[in-house]
Amino acid sequence: MKILNAVLGATALAALSLVSAVANAAGYPERQITMIVPFAAGGPTDTVARLVAENMSKTLGQQIVVENVGGAGGTLGAARVANADKDGYTVLLHHIGMATSDSLYRKLPYKTLEAFDYVGLVTDVPMTLLARKDMPANDLKGLVEYAKANKDKVTVANAGIGAASHLCGMLFMSSIQTALVTVPYKGTGPAMTDLLGGQVDIMCDQTTNTTKQIQGGTVKAYAVTSPARLDVLKDVPTVKEAGLPQMEVGIWHGIYTPKGAPKEALDKLSGALKVALADKNIGARFAELGTKPSPESDATPAALKAKLESEIARWKPVIEAAGQYAD
Repeated sequence: MKILNAVLGATALAALSLVSAVANAAGYPERQITMIVPFAAGGPTDTVARLVAENMSKTLGQQIVVENVGGAGGTLGAARVANADKDGYTVLLHHIGMATSDSLYRKLPYKTLEAFDYVGLVTDVPMTLLARKDMPANDLKGLVEYAKANKDKVTVANAGIGAASHLCGMLFMSSIQTALVTVPYKGTGPAMTDLLGGQVDIMCDQTTNTTKQIQGGTVKAYAVTSPARLDVLKDVPTVKEAGLPQMEVGIWHGIYTPKGAPKEALDKLSGALKVALADKNIGARFAELGTKPSPESDATPAALKAKLESEIARWKPVIEAAGQYAD
């Protein structure tokens, strides 16, 4: 009986280890935490942030309030966090733009690899290549042919320089070796509204923002940028299947703090993130949006740091070759 009780006790402790480790970190947090999202409310990154913040709040025992600080391709929000108190009560949830802004902006108010500490990776969201509902082309090959034949008239919407939609649109034009007319907006919401209304022709954005529109038939979907088809969009081919393998890309998201945050705060935030990403409800909600949580091994400071460094190196030559800068 003693052996059985010991085994049962060990099993219970193992199941609760993540939560208890977070809960027992000394002192932190003693008050509300602010999570800065450097894009408009209602956009794809904001959706991810609010799902994760709600779950992390339960583990931490303090509310994480999401604050949207949009503008300048996400750099205004990032700058707010870089200059915030180094106490762990202000965090940043940013996407791939954290890496690309290092090249898109030749003068940033912070040094990307020196201004932040790392909490962990959250998710890697596929992109979708869309067009207005009445676009004549019925597949990606036809869309490319149409775009090339009408390059001075075809418009590509994006949520602003540095936004995921801008990066994906730039990658599309690079892949087909054709410059189209880009139309920047102040956020994904108004860009999608104009695509739905037929005021613009093409848009490339995250599944977290486009899945419902595709399923509802209000836009025409040509491809997803993931290596395999998505369960939530089974009829939409991958870019590789459709003939543009160069467009395979994911929009990864990570959580940061200002450089110099207390170790106990970083440990507890990372622990709470792991708990959130292991939650089946988060997994189910992410699946509805065409993505999935990062594995536990990626929800760490080391994994996010390595990802940021490698992505800065990957995108720098692409941006320099395009010659498109935000300043």
